Amino acid sequence: MSVLELTGISKHFGAIHAVTDVSLVLNAGEVVGLMGDNAAGKSTLVKIIAGNYPPSSGTITMDGRKVVFHKPADARAEGIEIVYQDLALCNNLTSAANVYLGRELEMGVRPLRILDYKGMYQRAAELFAELKSETRPRDLVRRMSGGQRQAVAIARTRLSEPKIVLMDEPTAAISVRQVAEVLNLIRRLRDHGIAVVLISHRMPDVFAVSDRIVVLRRGEKVADKPISMSSPEEVTGLITGAIESA
Repeated sequence: MSVLELTGISKHFGAIHAVTDVSLVLNAGEVVGLMGDNAAGKSTLVKIIAGNYPPSSGTITMDGRKVVFHKPADARAEGIEIVYQDLALCNNLTSAANVYLGRELEMGVRPLRILDYKGMYQRAAELFAELKSETRPRDLVRRMSGGQRQAVAIARTRLSEPKIVLMDEPTAAISVRQVAEVLNLIRRLRDHGIAVVLISHRMPDVFAVSDRIVVLRRGEKVADKPISMSSPEEVTGLITGAIESA
């Protein structure tokens, strides 16, 4: 069942055509690997889905309803969460505080309401357990590995019970062991019926977890097919232009 459908999406920045007439369907419980060279339009497309950019043309449909995102909060309200490459974590805070950053739980009666630390620690622990991560709620982010930091960022998306999680280069600049941990986190999201869009330059990672591969070149979609019907060699050819389309 499709949770999101993009139809004829284009985005122009003046004379620059970042994305041109891209259509895409995302299904529940599916991981889609989004690949392309630098400036291929990947990040622009994801930011359109996340509500950062309005499309210059085209339509966005969720669960059969046409939607318009004026800001990221609009996309989040529809169940779309994004994990940016820099993760946007506060190193001086605990993992639980980062999970609830900007959405803190409170208790008591105004004007004497206080933060519900116990509730936040408990729920954060449950989220880490669901993701099968070794991260603990009271751990400080500055002492964490790259894989643990990704777990915190992904747990934060789970707070709102998302339908779609967009991930921008989640395995960049981390060790092989941590890469395996992050890929398992992506599989956990899929197991919970969440659609995942994975932007990555790392071909082995995309082929390890994706159900479908989408390739952009110069802002246009040149491939959209099951991962089982493609290969790293074909994707490389599509990215470079040695293969026109697939």
